Amino acid sequence: MAGKQKVSKEQSAEAASPPLTTVPPATERLPEILHRLQTTHPDAKCALDHNNALELLVATILSAQCTDERVNLVTPALFAKYPTADAFAQADRAELEEAVRSTGFYRNKAAHIQQACRLLVDKHHGEVPADMAALLELPGVARKTANVVLGVSYGIAEGVVVDTHVKRLAQRLGFTAETDPEKIERELMELVPHENWIIFSHLLIFHGRRICQARKPDCAHCPLNDLCPSVQM
Repeated sequence: MAGKQKVSKEQSAEAASPPLTTVPPATERLPEILHRLQTTHPDAKCALDHNNALELLVATILSAQCTDERVNLVTPALFAKYPTADAFAQADRAELEEAVRSTGFYRNKAAHIQQACRLLVDKHHGEVPADMAALLELPGVARKTANVVLGVSYGIAEGVVVDTHVKRLAQRLGFTAETDPEKIERELMELVPHENWIIFSHLLIFHGRRICQARKPDCAHCPLNDLCPSVQM
């Protein structure tokens, strides 16, 4: 009886686990995946509302552990009150913190924004540099934020934006087994053609929000379900 019970538990566990689909290597699947994502999400673009590189920089800093929708509710009044890097640099810290409070971690975010803008004023004449190394010198700016600014504001593809959606989908699609964003970025830069680096992230982000969501991916209606090794049907 004990033996039969053990087999029954193993069978139940196997039945409960999601099926894995055998698919070709990532290099073979990528062109078709890109094509289908572009067809499915022709409107894929940066979801943060902005009018210039400074606004995008600030919005991206605010978007850390916060939804783009929430950031877009905060930034119109914020940018009206602080229209330049110098205005942010000279802002009253308490007032700036209050203006970004609803985005979470508001003290750190306000500090990073103000410190970054002071550096922009001191070293870059108040302008956001179109240079990865210079952007990474700014407080609160890591590769993700720098890649967003370079790609969206300047059309410069220095790397691939890796946010939570890109990380999740890159793993689910079998593009990487890494968990560190910089390691994931390096693998994606090797896999994805350079001319697609900017749009690739937008496509994965839109797909992650609309279909391949974190808690409940809609594999049954996903246009990539025959190309995805993690599909659950």
